This record gives sequence, C-alpha cells and structure tokens, in this order.
Amino acid sequence: MPTFITYASYSHAGIKGMVSEPSDRTEVIKALVDKAGARLIAAYMTTGTNDLVLITEAADGSDAVAAGMAAAAGGALSKLETVCAWTPAEFKGIAQKAARFAGAYKPPG
Repeated sequence: MPTFITYASYSHAGIKGMVSEPSDRTEVIKALVDKAGARLIAAYMTTGTNDLVLITEAADGSDAVAAGMAAAAGGALSKLETVCAWTPAEFKGIAQKAARFAGAYKPPG
C-alpha cells in the first residue's frame, strides 16, 4: 500500500483546545484513519513549521486526502498537506520511467 506523510498545523482554536484540555490525540487520529480504510503507522507532535506529522498507508491517495479534509473541516487545523512517500528503490523505478518518457517532452522556447 502506498505511504503518505501528512503535515498539519493547529489553528488558534486548535491550540486553545489543546491548552484547555491537554490530551494525547493518537486514538482520535487513528479512528479517522481507520474509517478512511487506511493504517496509521506513526503520529508525531513536532516543533517548527508543522505541529503534527502523520505517516499512514492507504490504498488510494484520495483516501488519505479525504481523511485530512475531514479533520480540517472541524476547524482545529490551519494548514494541512499530504504527500506520497516512496522508498529509494521505488523512487528509482519512477526515475527509470522518467528516463523513458523524457524524449516525449519538448521544453518551451
């Protein structure tokens, strides 16, 4: 199954909720990921640009994005980004495909 990494930041309301009722949100996140038919591999609270990083596996990228949209609709998130992740071996295969396709593209100018 494809692996996805989701980066999220809490909105003002989300931070206010975390401060007023501190909690470990892993089970809530896992329930949403499970509902989407995906699997939560890891959840991390982070400092810096993002407050939260999730690593999930989902059969389809649309499932991963839809789960994020459902969470964002609650208003506790101000930023959400989901990207697909590949192992180095998988990415080598993608680069090999690109090499086969490269002749079909002509740059502008």
